[in-house]
This record gives sequence, structure tokens and C-alpha cells, in this order.
Amino acid sequence: MKRAHRLVITYGLLTVIGIVMVYPLLWMISASFKTNREIFSSLSLMPTEILWDGYSKGWQSSGQYTFATYFANTFVMVIPTVLLTVASSLPVAYGFARFRFKGKGVLFTLVIASLMLPTEVIIIPRYMLFNKLGWLNTYLPFIVPAAFATYSFFIFMLVQFIRGIPRELDEAARIDGCGPWGTLVNIILPLCKPALVSCVIFQFVWRWNDFLNPLIYISSVKKYPLSLALRMALDVTDTVSWNQTMAMSVLAMVPPVALFFLCQKYFVEGVASTGLKG
Repeated sequence: MKRAHRLVITYGLLTVIGIVMVYPLLWMISASFKTNREIFSSLSLMPTEILWDGYSKGWQSSGQYTFATYFANTFVMVIPTVLLTVASSLPVAYGFARFRFKGKGVLFTLVIASLMLPTEVIIIPRYMLFNKLGWLNTYLPFIVPAAFATYSFFIFMLVQFIRGIPRELDEAARIDGCGPWGTLVNIILPLCKPALVSCVIFQFVWRWNDFLNPLIYISSVKKYPLSLALRMALDVTDTVSWNQTMAMSVLAMVPPVALFFLCQKYFVEGVASTGLKG
């Protein structure tokens, strides 16, 4: 009986915590169908007066471009960044995890140390560099650095995962005639699928939600990603139609949430295997 009581209390607490965490998302969805007055006067999830035009009018936006343009811009910026991040981080992590070379300890220490460096510290030098290269108001400041393994978190994550792969598999591959690249492609890469999927999800969500960097590097409204487009929806002289803003926020949430649920099996496995679980 005591065990049953503990289970009831545990699941009861988990249910309450789950409701508290999910409620803001449910409220945002509900607010996309509410009037401005009801949004600021009621916490109820059920609107008393339903507005059905929040999504259609919100999609058209109040400016020259629709949210179709902003969604397309975000995908153009995010997808190459994610793919190049994974493609560049894996070989670097493989080198740190499997090879011995002069200065390895120092280099890996620098990689770990860069995790503690706030992004805000390097904003000015990066801006000056990209300005001299003529990359401002393009997506190159996001895409090109990703091709050179500049995201230390993913290198560290993949190193942890590769270290858990038995070295006997590498030796077997060498006996079969595989060199270092052959071992990486034929042995390490297939086994790293959970960790790679975790990297894809993390990077996709972070870049999809990034506001500060696009704000600094993108100046043309035509090239705005969703994060800037949603903020721009509030920069109007007339009364803000909050249901339209909430509606577009709901739609902006769909791709990363869908990606997570499609890949959650590999994500959980990858995070657990790399020791990054909380």
C-alpha cells in the first residue's frame, strides 16, 4: 500500500508539473483565436469570442512580404548551417577521440574553454570581420563558420559519444583494409547516428530561435528570418493584433517541435550516450 501511495503522489506531482509547463503553450494557441481585450483580461484557455482570421491575416503580415517569405528565409539560413555543423564537427571529434598527435591536449582544452566564452564577447570582432568580407545582410555569417567546426559544444558531444565506441571495431576495419577515413565513414558514422541526430535537433532549434545574430547581421526586411519578422509585427503605429502575432508564433513553433518528435528516439539515446543528460 505504501508503494501504491508513493506512486500516486509521484504521478500526481508529475502531472501538475506537466500542466504548469504545457499551459503557456496551450494559452498561446488559445490566444490566437481571442480578441485583444480577452487576451489581456483572461487566463482561460477557452475564448468567449472566437476569431478565425488570426492565421490568415497573420500570414499576410502587415508589410510588403508575407510569412511565406520569412519561413523560406529561415529554412535557407538554418538547414545549411545544421548540415555543415554536423559534417564539420564529426571529423574533428573523430580526430580528438581516436588519434594521438602533438598539442592534442592543448587544442582540446581550447575547444572546451571556448564553451565558456559568452557569444556577446565576440560580437564586435565578428561584425568587423564579416563587414570587411562583405557578408553583412547575407546568411554567410551563419553558414560559413558552421563549415569549419566552430561550434565547440557539438565537438565535445561527439567526442564523448565516439569514446564509447569500442576501439576493436576500428582495428577490425583496419584489418579489412580501411584507412582512417574509411573507418570514419563505414564504422564511426553509422554508429554515431543517435549523437548526430541530437546535434541536428540542438542546432536546428538554436538557429531557428536565434534573434540576436540575425538582428546584427541582417538589415533587409526581405531577408528577415521568423524571429525578426515576429518582432517586426509589434513595430507598428496602430494597435497590435495580438491574435495574429500569437498565430504566427504557433506556426513558427511547428517545425522544431515536429523535428523533435520525429527524432526523439535517437535524441534520447544520443543525449544519454554522451553523458549530457541533466
